[in-house]
Amino acid sequence: MGGAKLAGPSLCMVGVNHDTAPLAVRESLSISRGRVRGVLNRLRDFVPYGVILATCNRTEIYAAGGDCRSASDAIVAFLRERSGLPEEELSPCLNVAVGYEAMRHIAETASGLRSMIVGEWEILGQVRQALEDAEHERMVNPPLRQLFRHAIRVGRRVRDETDISRNALSVSSVAVDLAARAVGDIGQRRAVLIGAGQAGKLAARAFVQRGVSRLSVVNRSHDSAEELASSLGGAAVALDDLQSEMESADILISCTGAPHPIVHCDIVSDVMAKRQERPLVVVDIAVPRDVEEAVGRIENVYLYDIDDFTQMSKANRRAREREIAKAMSIVDEEMERFIERWRALDVKPVVGELMRMAEEVRRRQLRLTLKKLPPLSDEERDSLEAMTKAIVNKILHNPIRCLKNNGHGDGELVETVKDLFGIDGQEAEERW
Repeated sequence: MGGAKLAGPSLCMVGVNHDTAPLAVRESLSISRGRVRGVLNRLRDFVPYGVILATCNRTEIYAAGGDCRSASDAIVAFLRERSGLPEEELSPCLNVAVGYEAMRHIAETASGLRSMIVGEWEILGQVRQALEDAEHERMVNPPLRQLFRHAIRVGRRVRDETDISRNALSVSSVAVDLAARAVGDIGQRRAVLIGAGQAGKLAARAFVQRGVSRLSVVNRSHDSAEELASSLGGAAVALDDLQSEMESADILISCTGAPHPIVHCDIVSDVMAKRQERPLVVVDIAVPRDVEEAVGRIENVYLYDIDDFTQMSKANRRAREREIAKAMSIVDEEMERFIERWRALDVKPVVGELMRMAEEVRRRQLRLTLKKLPPLSDEERDSLEAMTKAIVNKILHNPIRCLKNNGHGDGELVETVKDLFGIDGQEAEERW
């Protein structure tokens, strides 16, 4: 089934991810967790409704309702403004999906099928959080709410009925593996972690579980650093002491939400000058990157960023091919079920608005008629009420039956009914 076969409210997705855009472009569009709701308010100037799915490897915007081409163009303009990149640099990196393809994209994403690390758990919570953020900012209409709730259901079912997430790798576990490649036995090494947010907690836990001999935590908020360090048997270090801590460490992991690099080349050069040729492994899992790219050119420094996870993610995908096939079958099945409900979204608001308008006319005319008649008994008034309702129902019966039976697959019929009865589609959808 393809997007061209899809009738129903228009839907589009525009964004970048690890498959479509280099790290530099993803950095220009990245949105930290704490800034999503503010960015949603800016998005409102481009589209009336939209959901932003922002992770370390993707920034995707979903919109539903109105003209899909106009919405896609508006989102592209929003992304261009946000990135500051010229059109010729940004456009080739954009992933644009409409209709069914956009629906399937979010379902597969929530299922962990489109993640760099196939089957990772975090994405399902991130999809749920994206919907919550948009709802908080009143940027969700019924089609978007249905779409994201469906994607979350599919993601849960895939994980319940397949082993795609069993012993799954994560960004944090891959970070440990990359470090181990360079330094050998993690159990004999000292690590410094910069960042005590959610990503930092996951990374710290992964290193501790692998037996790192000492873990130091550095964070802008020292209280947060102390809380994380104490929970894992590590030590909190003041930000001002980071450089001296790096001098004795074997591994540096950085995962803050800073909008610009915080580990600079000159600092690392000074550190390495005092280490007597002892290597330093730097694992930067932040997007935007925390570590200046030039750090990787310093002698005895082994720098890994999020794009260096690619080789391990490919091996992970190969190992899970059977589970990926099972998961895809579940997505196929769920999409077939959902598509009919989705198509009905175009009909249901129109039917509801048609009935509302007819009822409004009926009540108004009945009030005018009753004013001209002598006082009636309750029984007589009830009879008039029932008669006028019956007339309206009989007049609307065939148009509504025709819409319900044929409108799901015929957008032209729906538009004709809107024109005949003067129904504003956007207003009907919002009322529904």
